[in-house]
Amino acid sequence: MRRTLTVVPLAAATFFMVAGGPYGLEEIVQKAGYRSAIAILLLVPLVWSVPSALMVAELSSSLPEEGGYYTWVRRALGPFWGFQEAWLSLVASIFDMAIYPTLFVLYLAHFFPAVKGEAREFALGAAMIALCAAWNLRGARSVGGSSVAFGVLLLAPFAVLCGLAMLRRAGSPAAPAARAVPSAMLEGILIAMWNYMGWDNASTVAGEVERPQRTYPAAILGAVLLTVSSYVLPVAAAARAGIDPGRWTTGSWTEAGAALGGRLLAAAVVAGGALCGIGMFNALLLSYSRVPAALAEDGFLPRIFARRHPRTDAPTFSILACAICWTAALTLGFDRLIELDVLLYGGSLMLEFVALTTLRRREPDLARPFRIPGGIAGTVLIALGPLALLSIALVQNRGEKIGPLNALVFGGVLAAAGPVLYAASRKARARKH
Repeated sequence: MRRTLTVVPLAAATFFMVAGGPYGLEEIVQKAGYRSAIAILLLVPLVWSVPSALMVAELSSSLPEEGGYYTWVRRALGPFWGFQEAWLSLVASIFDMAIYPTLFVLYLAHFFPAVKGEAREFALGAAMIALCAAWNLRGARSVGGSSVAFGVLLLAPFAVLCGLAMLRRAGSPAAPAARAVPSAMLEGILIAMWNYMGWDNASTVAGEVERPQRTYPAAILGAVLLTVSSYVLPVAAAARAGIDPGRWTTGSWTEAGAALGGRLLAAAVVAGGALCGIGMFNALLLSYSRVPAALAEDGFLPRIFARRHPRTDAPTFSILACAICWTAALTLGFDRLIELDVLLYGGSLMLEFVALTTLRRREPDLARPFRIPGGIAGTVLIALGPLALLSIALVQNRGEKIGPLNALVFGGVLAAAGPVLYAASRKARARKH
């Protein structure tokens, strides 16, 4: 495959795979207040994001193969666990990817109220998915380049917002959060975990990254710094303006823009929300579509999933299949089930940390251009922070429901389907041979 992704496009694509700007932080501010929200947004990445980013930097630079986290776990723990890693990631995507077309339509409706309505919203969401699929068929380089452009356009209004907040005299002190601090902090931490997860998504395109040994560490570091800054600085700007945190709801960034810069800045923030939906979906389609292609290479899916475009190397059928599945998911009306997302993603993340430690033990001589310090003990220690946060999140939200089912039970059922599908896939492969 052609290695066309360089540092800046990969960093921009990773930013959209994880964050896509401060949209989605409103609930943290509303529940915890400004000071606690800023503390959460600074501390959570140290415990949750930095360990994941370090792992991605080491494994992607030492094993720069298409399929990323799937190939790491398969190499370290065998094909069964590799398949489970891929399954957990793909099933989580069903709940995750329906969010971004909805976000796109939500912000577009600010400019064109006529788009509201179930049929029109579905049609617009499906059209956005089709656009992103076409974009992905042009290859990783095209998606990386568009991520750079989207990032500049999306973050520009927030840069102006932060600049205006610094220039103006501090407003009245914001009202404290209405809820008790411990429960508000825990809820805020769960939301922040959702907003800070997904660093391993950058790994699946490793076969298309130029000089991955150097590119991955630099791109991941740049994406971490950009993500933290794009979260913390706008929240600090809103706090300086004295906007009451108790009034924050989804879409309140538009009000913050209007308060600091008038209608023009508010409109730019709204346009950024629509770009956020497109940019995140586009970058995540780039990532997720490489997983079925890697499974097909190993015989777990029909060979057609591995077929690539002769000029762009894009896995054509895999991109189209993912786009069709996510379009169908729009009709299911999923709300953003943060706990289920975190549960399924957390299971795959822990498998990746196990793979990291196992490869350190079994393959000590593997070339590692970037190496997490501290030997095997270091790789174990950095996994403790994410594991602790996952445990807290699951205990705190153990009562969440999906219809009549407990969310944890539902997540467990989905995870348990992985071994069944693996066995069926092995039988089908044995019959072919």
